[in-house]
Amino acid sequence: MTIDILPLGIYQANCYILSNGSRCIAIDPGGDAQRVTAFLQQKGLTLEAIVLTHGHFDHVGGVEELVQETHCQLWMHEGDYSYGPEARVWFPLAGCDFTEVHFYEDGEAQTLAGLPISVLATPGHTWGSVCIAVEDNLFTGDTLFQNSCGRTDLAGGDIRWMQQSLRRLKELDRNYTIYPGHGPKTTLDREKRVNPYMR
Repeated sequence: MTIDILPLGIYQANCYILSNGSRCIAIDPGGDAQRVTAFLQQKGLTLEAIVLTHGHFDHVGGVEELVQETHCQLWMHEGDYSYGPEARVWFPLAGCDFTEVHFYEDGEAQTLAGLPISVLATPGHTWGSVCIAVEDNLFTGDTLFQNSCGRTDLAGGDIRWMQQSLRRLKELDRNYTIYPGHGPKTTLDREKRVNPYMR
């Protein structure tokens, strides 16, 4: 598996392209679908699925265009889909009807583009926030960052859920490489040692 990182949009949300030969998935394609498309064409990759860590606009801005161009699957947690139309400023995919949406549950395992995907529900930044485990890598969205964690004062956030989710991550035995929604990668062991939000 190859992991490529494309920081996208004005908030530089990390889009991760996980490729398995010529097949790939995209985790959190933010607001620049054309850049993602250009990258896929340059590398000769076929996008088979988009996988979302949560539904905030800076992580999903390129989804509709990419789905329409590639006819790939869309996977997300129902918690960030089930908001009403009034929430679409923050959650543009709430109730979207441009494609079939596949919902995953906590603990679910899937194989997408030949890659093993496991889902950990980690509400806090939003109700539908998840972390995606692929082999020894954990894509944490806006739940866990290097030295920090996601905000809980935005739409869908709750500090009590975030505290519970961080405790859950702290209890994991595996030293995952952490690929966050913004900023540089880190490791779970490092964050357990130095991240004040995990103490």
